Formats: sequence, structure tokens, C-alpha cells
Amino acid sequence: MADIDLDRVRRFVGKDHGLVVVSTTRGDGTVQSSVVNAGVLDHPVSGAPVVGLVAAGGSAKLAHLRVRPQVTVTFRAGWEWLTVEGTAELAGPDDPLEGIDDERLRVLLREIFTAAGGTHDDFDEYDRVMAAERRAAVLLTPARVYGVGGT
Repeated sequence: MADIDLDRVRRFVGKDHGLVVVSTTRGDGTVQSSVVNAGVLDHPVSGAPVVGLVAAGGSAKLAHLRVRPQVTVTFRAGWEWLTVEGTAELAGPDDPLEGIDDERLRVLLREIFTAAGGTHDDFDEYDRVMAAERRAAVLLTPARVYGVGGT
């Protein structure tokens, strides 16, 4: 797979707080979608640019991605939009990823949050909530990027 430049997406993130529609596939082939925040950051192991988002431990999207790692996210701001399609890797308390220990996961969840434009007054509280909800990092390696806007 050729390297895909995510700079266009990185510039687009701030237009609407990194809000995306994320779509995964259920076992019956239908699509499940939800709205989350996402951003562009470097993969914590490979260093390649990825789209990152955080998912709750018991979420449908995590269950789907564990079986079918294909994922699509669409960033939207007004009538502009950018879609990134690709394959997800998971890193979380229930989804170990080689090279990511508990401390690195804690920092990675913060990195994703801030890459999506998030700020927090109490990151210790943020860390506590992420751990209590068994949150996982979803790291989307892009196969395609397309859309209208983000230039």
C-alpha cells in the first residue's frame, strides 16, 4: 500500500472539533455508525501517520473492529468533508498491542484526545475515566482519503 499523506486531514480536524462519523461493519454485513472525535497523529509503534480515535471498552465499534478491522471515518464541517478509509489496530486493556504497555496507553489516549483538538483541565481525572471505562485507542492506517474540502 502506498503512503497516503494525511496533512490535508490534519488541517481539517480543527474545523469542527475533530468530529467524525465512524463506520464499522456488523457480522451480518450492515454498517454501524457513531459520532466521535478523531485526529491525526503518529502511530505509537511504527511512527507512520494514522487517524486516531478513542472507543469505550464495551462499544459496538470495538466489538466489530476486533473481528473486521476495516473502518471509515468522515470529518465534516459545513459542506466540506473528508473521508479516510483503512484498517484499524486496537490498543487497550482488552486489546493488547505489542509495544504499548499501560503507561504508553495512558499517554496515547491523551495524544489522541489532543490531536482531535481536545483540552482538559485535569488530565489525571481524564486518565481515571479512560481506565474505568476500559477505553481503547483505535489507530486507522489509511488506504484512501477523499472528499470535498480541506485544502
